[in-house]
Amino acid sequence: MVAAEDAGKVGVADRLGIEPGIVVQEIGWDEDVDDDLRAAVEERIGSDLLDEDDDEVVDVVLLWWREDDGDLVDALINATSPLAENGVIWVLTPKTGRPGHVEPSDIAEAVPTAGLALTSNISVGDDWTGIRLVSPKNAKSKR
Repeated sequence: MVAAEDAGKVGVADRLGIEPGIVVQEIGWDEDVDDDLRAAVEERIGSDLLDEDDDEVVDVVLLWWREDDGDLVDALINATSPLAENGVIWVLTPKTGRPGHVEPSDIAEAVPTAGLALTSNISVGDDWTGIRLVSPKNAKSKR
């Protein structure tokens, strides 16, 4: 039974594109976050998640976001500051019907304003959905 649970944890890290050894920062932690997801990511990277006060360059930002958390555009802009050139932001929001649910249209509206592009969304647990954001390809210099 434990092996099946571990496989499920590794699966969510895989779906998030988490690779061993990368640096992952977590923003917006609260009591309601998915601890299994956090454990799976930490297990995959082989270290703890950085918190929002760390100022290292990171490969992935996990941004836990709820309806009453404030201005999403500001949060996304702040989340891009420590992000490596090819880094990814995962906006993790409560699923429909859960407390704090954020309408997908609100996220879609905030993303381009913050200078990002939405690439995909996935289920990351019973209560959370993940939306993958990247810097648009046309924003990078072409050589």
